Amino acid sequence: MAFEIKARQALIVYVNNLRSVRQLRHFGTVEYVSKKMRYVVLYTDQENIKQTHQSVGQLKFVKKVLYSNWPLVDPNMSDLKEAGLYNQDIDKEDR
Repeated sequence: MAFEIKARQALIVYVNNLRSVRQLRHFGTVEYVSKKMRYVVLYTDQENIKQTHQSVGQLKFVKKVLYSNWPLVDPNMSDLKEAGLYNQDIDKEDR
């Protein structure tokens, strides 16, 4: 039996109260809970993300559910260089 890495994505779940956060563990891994802003970062498998989004959104204590854009972010920032928003030559001139 080989170990396989599954693609995962985060859901940002805004809740009315924090007492019901434990119920979200049925849908995935609760990674972070913000007590001040009352949101939860919930990681789940990417293949079930739409179904989980709908299921979590129907819970009574949930205000809204957002998808995390983290899988879409380029870690090398190459898209910023191509768009002209980031230029390393400008940083070198300031020194």
